[in-house]
Amino acid sequence: MRINKALAITALAVVAAATSLPAAAQIMATNSDGVPPPIIDVHIHGDAPPPGVGPLCPNTPQWAASDPAGPEAPFGGVVTQCSNFFAPAEPGDYATKVAANMKRLNVTGVVIGDAATMRNFEALAPGRVIPATGIGFGGKYRPLAELREEFSANGFKVMGEIGVQYDGVNPDDPALDKYFALAEELDIPVGIHMGTGGAGRANVNAPKFRASAGDPLRLETVLAKHPKLRIYVMHAGYPMTDNMLALLGANSHVYVDTAGLIWSYPLPEVHRYLQRLVEAGFSDRILFGSDQVFWPDILPYSVSVIETATYLSPQQKRDILYNNAVRFFRLKPQP
Repeated sequence: MRINKALAITALAVVAAATSLPAAAQIMATNSDGVPPPIIDVHIHGDAPPPGVGPLCPNTPQWAASDPAGPEAPFGGVVTQCSNFFAPAEPGDYATKVAANMKRLNVTGVVIGDAATMRNFEALAPGRVIPATGIGFGGKYRPLAELREEFSANGFKVMGEIGVQYDGVNPDDPALDKYFALAEELDIPVGIHMGTGGAGRANVNAPKFRASAGDPLRLETVLAKHPKLRIYVMHAGYPMTDNMLALLGANSHVYVDTAGLIWSYPLPEVHRYLQRLVEAGFSDRILFGSDQVFWPDILPYSVSVIETATYLSPQQKRDILYNNAVRFFRLKPQP
């Protein structure tokens, strides 16, 4: 999820009635040796918050309308006070606090950023970083040779986040084909932003954003042309349930992640969407993602949403939090 800077600066506490953080014991269940079961978060942003970022509460209860006569706030969630807000990181503390949560919760993360970001996170959380780099967002399409070098020689393991939806570009646009071809050639998994975005005000804070460019079925042409491509749809293609299910049903290499959706939309809606994917038979294709950005408590809160979901069995929770990502990224499982 792309968090517009103006949105972040003006994002005050947003509250739904039932979003209090579960007790630490619920989040921090441990094995017999006292170590929490491993978690893989496939969607962590490495960038520190810009100056002026305000607090944010999870799961807004409502997206407010606006009047084009203005002024229109860039953030569309209903704003109020709450007791469990996410505090933004202090200057210079973002990576330190996120890394501390990763170690405390036994999380390995797909961290999105540049080489300096990766070095910083790896120093703070050794052995817990899967480096990722992407394209898109503001028309930034990196040269193909540069990306090839990142994956072939510089240790990057994931192509993502591909954020071209914010530029109004469809994933099946011919200009993107060379990037998917490179990922298929090098056997690099791809994470692409689809579905939700714009915090209820994309027309205000991201006017090039197009909801139609996030239709999961727009990936069908890409997958037909690149049949070996491993791709995960970020934000689970929300709210396009039927098309997301159709794509999953037709393409066994496609997974989804829970990122952003899990803490930004009304909590009952989050659970309805995820439960639909599970009840349709795709619990082994759901990856846990927090969309950790700016506010370090997004990560533990997002874990708690999965851990406390009553419609998930213990096995399904472990699959979503860990096992599915091990399979998708071809990792060696922790004991």
